Amino acid sequence: MSELTKRILFAVPAAAFFLWITWLGGNAFQTLIFAIALLTVWEVHRLTQRTPYSDLFPISLIITLMIWRGELLPPWILYPAAGMVIAATLWAWISKKDEWARRWFSTLLTGVYAPFGFYMLIELRQLGTNTEGFWLTLSLLLMIWGNDMLAYFGGRKFGKNKLAPVSSPNKTWEGFAFGFLGAALGFTITWFISDTFPVAAVAAIPAIIIVSTMGPLGDVTASRLKRIADVKDSSSLLPGHGGLFDRFDSLILSAPFVYFLYRMFMH
Repeated sequence: MSELTKRILFAVPAAAFFLWITWLGGNAFQTLIFAIALLTVWEVHRLTQRTPYSDLFPISLIITLMIWRGELLPPWILYPAAGMVIAATLWAWISKKDEWARRWFSTLLTGVYAPFGFYMLIELRQLGTNTEGFWLTLSLLLMIWGNDMLAYFGGRKFGKNKLAPVSSPNKTWEGFAFGFLGAALGFTITWFISDTFPVAAVAAIPAIIIVSTMGPLGDVTASRLKRIADVKDSSSLLPGHGGLFDRFDSLILSAPFVYFLYRMFMH
């Protein structure tokens, strides 16, 4: 059985399950995304452990929980805690203690990067009515999946010029260009199968551009971290697909931008 066949056999039922939970929305969707976020944080932590500057994992978890459930904390806890994080970041930026600064920024990467992206996916699902939120979220998912698939096959067929030869040597500019077509196809499918798409058609072009640029950038960012850690995949949680960070790297960086775009264009 080829590696591509293995990937498809896992991806199809996994995608169907994910779409079903996305349709349900509410607590089911939030619980699933929170679980994925926590596991992704763990994967990023494991990657930083293989670099010269590992994160301070307990602090990363605290930051993650502040992002997700900060509204439940009383102001006398939340504001000082957020102030300490900001102060530590500024101090790390201007100080000459290079090793400590690098460990702190690794801590922020673990605690902020993936959790914030997944949190904005939750916010996207909650835009408008329950049905509107589903169509908006589905459009993001189909744009990302379309971008990934056409970039992969376009790159294999026509790819000659390397996009990121150091971080991600398999990516090409030709595949990157095909990814725009895939994202456009994903948006178009959502537009036609929805009764009334919640945002105006004029939002299609910026949405496609965002996903087709932020998605590959998120992929390259993850690839760069894995290369520094000298590993192929972030984990082996998903058969044939590596880890959750490998599968959601494009979504993590795309979701915040798409959320703010759609919020601006909501009817």
